[in-house]
Amino acid sequence: MPTLILVRHGRSTANTAGLLAGWTPGVALDERGAEQAAALPGRLAGLPISEVVTSPLQRCQETLRPLLEARPELSVHTDERIGECHYGDWSGRKLAELMDEPLMQVVQTHPSAAAFPGGESMRAMQTRAAEAVREWNARVERDHGADAVYLMCSHGDIIKSLVADALGLHLDLFQRISVEPCSITAISYTRLRPFLVRLGDTGDFASLAPREEPPGGDATVGGSAGAP
Repeated sequence: MPTLILVRHGRSTANTAGLLAGWTPGVALDERGAEQAAALPGRLAGLPISEVVTSPLQRCQETLRPLLEARPELSVHTDERIGECHYGDWSGRKLAELMDEPLMQVVQTHPSAAAFPGGESMRAMQTRAAEAVREWNARVERDHGADAVYLMCSHGDIIKSLVADALGLHLDLFQRISVEPCSITAISYTRLRPFLVRLGDTGDFASLAPREEPPGGDATVGGSAGAP
């Protein structure tokens, strides 16, 4: 079965502002995110990508633009099932402010029980994304063969949930996974099991350097902003 290349969108204006964007319209890449997107064609130059699938949100569309301009032969498909989690009433709010919400502890330690007010549950988010991947695996294999490679551009929590699914991890463990902006994660699917062959690869180790204020033990909902 095919190999899936998962690309998280480049750094966005919401990432740098510390906002939980969700499906809020008008969230674009910031300057660094645009630079990350511009580097993507070179990073993927050696891959025979057969199809491209993207979240409908602007930050993903902008991330893919340089790749699609460099490789005009690629066909691109939009799939809402790999769009960001529907955070409902939390959308557009500051992450620092949300840390005081009782639900945040559930999101961090027991996400399989977390449902966002006015939005969706994290279980539903993972289910729709995993179903999309399985359908696209079958479609890509049918149209391009079992050894095909295809790409999805999506969001931090979506990609983390797909990694957990591939590894057979309970959703309650997915907050232990980290994927930075414009990172590349690769999952090779076979008849019996998936293999995680890359995880959150940016080619940049700056984010591993000690920081002045070490991050706490909580995961950033929606995904971190990456290295400073």
